[in-house]
Amino acid sequence: MNDATSASSAGQPVQRVVLSSDDIDRALTRIAFEIIEANKGTQDLVLLGIPRRGYPLAQRLAQKIAAAHPGFDARESLGQLDVTMFRDDLAHQPTRSPLPTQLPKSGLDGKVVVLVDDVLYSGRTIRAALDALVDLGRPRIVRLAVLVDRGHRELPIRADHVGKNLPTASSEKVRVHLSEVDSGENEVVIEAGA
Repeated sequence: MNDATSASSAGQPVQRVVLSSDDIDRALTRIAFEIIEANKGTQDLVLLGIPRRGYPLAQRLAQKIAAAHPGFDARESLGQLDVTMFRDDLAHQPTRSPLPTQLPKSGLDGKVVVLVDDVLYSGRTIRAALDALVDLGRPRIVRLAVLVDRGHRELPIRADHVGKNLPTASSEKVRVHLSEVDSGENEVVIEAGA
């Protein structure tokens, strides 16, 4: 067994690392520059991370944008958008406690809002995020940035900025591990399906 694939004799799923910590950093750097270019700068730019792992990714993106464009205030342009109560699958999923929604002081009206999430799969989380946005303000533009797009969309939703397109089988699971949320390495792994 090589270092990119691991399995336990106790019956844990086989995992394959598809993005290392350096790969994640490079992908976020590229996405940060794409966001600046698409917005023609950073004016009216707001990053809203979707918990749990979208928010730390949004924090990292905000830092990279601020480093490339010193006029961008990462703290004033960053927020968290919890979509738990807007999901259409609450009856089918284990209950998760909502996390706080925190908006930038400037609000969302007239802003260019970039929603940030870790994995784009069915599109249902992003649909819930769009529903939540309607209750909070009226952005001028809404874009989507994701670390991984794994396909299998159930709704007509497409990311504007993608770190890695990762074709997967629907039985496989994509796990994003971030140091801000998970103990251990920053990495993206695929777990083989049953």
